[in-house]
Amino acid sequence: ELLEELRGLPAETEDGRRVEISANISSAGDLAAVIKNDAESIGLFRSEFIYMGRDTLPTEEEQFKIYKLAAETMAGKRVIIRTVDIGNDKQASAFGLPKEVNPALGMRAIRVSLTRPDIFKTQLRAILRASAFGRIAIMFPLITSVWEVWKAKEILENVKTELDKNQIPYDHHLEVGIMVETPAAALISDKLAKEVDFFSIGTNDLSQYTLVVDRNIQDSSQFFNPHHPAVLKLIRMTIENAHANHIWVGICGELGADLTLTREFLEMGVDELSVAPYDILPLRKKVRSLNLSEK
Repeated sequence: ELLEELRGLPAETEDGRRVEISANISSAGDLAAVIKNDAESIGLFRSEFIYMGRDTLPTEEEQFKIYKLAAETMAGKRVIIRTVDIGNDKQASAFGLPKEVNPALGMRAIRVSLTRPDIFKTQLRAILRASAFGRIAIMFPLITSVWEVWKAKEILENVKTELDKNQIPYDHHLEVGIMVETPAAALISDKLAKEVDFFSIGTNDLSQYTLVVDRNIQDSSQFFNPHHPAVLKLIRMTIENAHANHIWVGICGELGADLTLTREFLEMGVDELSVAPYDILPLRKKVRSLNLSEK
């Protein structure tokens, strides 16, 4: 019923405030649900799932075909591919990562990519090659400092140079963004915003790292409050710093689908909300029911 009511309609409040509603996906198998639920774009492609459940690393060609399929399926709509966020609760045996006492604070995400540039370059080549077939953007996860962005962009530029040398086509204007999912990133978001084209706020990890609570441990669930004022303050700060530096900002964590916060996020100025495919239509309905001029 929601699909028939809302298909093709913009996520726009009664007083004209527009927000983009995107889909989070973990594999190409999710693309059918993205199309069925009328997503405006893919705001988060969790590429690490390509690496999981296998004993060998995926080849460049394997990855290229998956990213190309996503780009072509979305037919000109943006597909944001997050580079591999392995580590912590997402393990892939092919990486051979050591067991850690506290993996949430150890080698994961961009830290793995920067210390294993061979694996990182393979993924970046696959993403760049796929960008010739649609509108792809690259996003780096778990950023905590400016130098990490510099280093990741340097490796990306090296890969672009290699492709140019071999006359392999790619989108020379593809957007590069970062996940803001640590208090460190939020607190220096004014500086990080000068280095990238967009932010995507990962509220799951942002809440976990701000509140010092492992969200995956059941006994601690009563202490895990993603509505905590500190979390919302960091989100607001990030949005303000993004806009002050003329870049757009989205939310791709679970809070993006929390309809009790939709109004507050729009009032903060968020440009995009990326949610599970089945959350798209209820969220669009909620947005269209709001009037931000009414207090």
